[in-house]
Amino acid sequence: MLTRDVLADPVALTRALVDIESVSGNEAEIADRVEEVLPTRLKIERFGNTIVARTELGRPQRVVLAGHLDTVPLHDNWPSTVDGNIMHGCGTSDMKSGTAIALHLAVTEPAPRHDVTYVFYDNEEVDSALNGLRILADSHPQLLTDASFAVLLEPTHGLVEAGCQGTLRVLARTSGKRAHSARSWLGENAIHKAAPILQRLQQYRERLVTIDGCEFHEGLNAVRISGGVAGNVIPDECVVEVNFRFAPDRSERDAQDHVREVLDGFELDVVDSAPGALPGLDERPAQEFLAAIGQPPRAKLGWTDVARFATLGIPGLNFGPGDPNLAHKQDEHVEIDKIRECAVVVRRWLTA
Repeated sequence: MLTRDVLADPVALTRALVDIESVSGNEAEIADRVEEVLPTRLKIERFGNTIVARTELGRPQRVVLAGHLDTVPLHDNWPSTVDGNIMHGCGTSDMKSGTAIALHLAVTEPAPRHDVTYVFYDNEEVDSALNGLRILADSHPQLLTDASFAVLLEPTHGLVEAGCQGTLRVLARTSGKRAHSARSWLGENAIHKAAPILQRLQQYRERLVTIDGCEFHEGLNAVRISGGVAGNVIPDECVVEVNFRFAPDRSERDAQDHVREVLDGFELDVVDSAPGALPGLDERPAQEFLAAIGQPPRAKLGWTDVARFATLGIPGLNFGPGDPNLAHKQDEHVEIDKIRECAVVVRRWLTA
């Protein structure tokens, strides 16, 4: 139960949220619990299992605090357990400890110095077409676009990770001619023809880009290969799936053009693409947030929903107590001290 005492303690609240099973697609119960405890002084709207709660204090500036409610599938790591300073359980790091901080502040901070839009959304861990924040941005952008800055409480281990890289997936195809493997010279082996693709990727030299003092490290890699018909058939098709993680100074079109240049001569199909987000650290709320942290920012090397805010013209950063290296692991956990420290930092920023 999300009692008053639980809501007043971000650690107890983290554990309570973790103990509500909410694998992607099953967020109804946790969304119900969040909605019912939000104070009436907030303007609350719900869209499926995404909840938006806004202060209406007439402040000159509005900011967003956002966190997703879902987790990856359970793996013998639920419900939560506590061992000293460590809380174990699915979602402890990614990202119910961060979401708990947002909910804790929504309930306990009545007069922030900025107006705040709190967003609790579903389906972050699955296909982007289902992502609650994406659906909200498409259907009700006005609930977000009046903000000048956003903090996504994704796991960063208590440091600011600014912006994010873009991601692109393409399928590189080769074709051949089927034949019996006993008479292979009568065919053309499509898998063999994929060797130059792998060679180019093996020889590729990643670009390092520094933006606003944050170093982004690009990567172009084969992540899956498929082909073959049977154990006695020369294959007539091979598909190499290639993932490009690109710095946010490239547009999606620039990223696609770059991959086509590297893999020139091969048939390429783009199957997934998402833009990166520039750090946006020159904005006043970002500078204030960095001052509250007292630590320099670093680049977010993965992709996060700060990119969705960026497409709406809202600069944002990632900040949360979880360790991103523990996300999605069976031994996922979070340090209890980090939850308390991060809650203090975000409150200090909101109330300074």
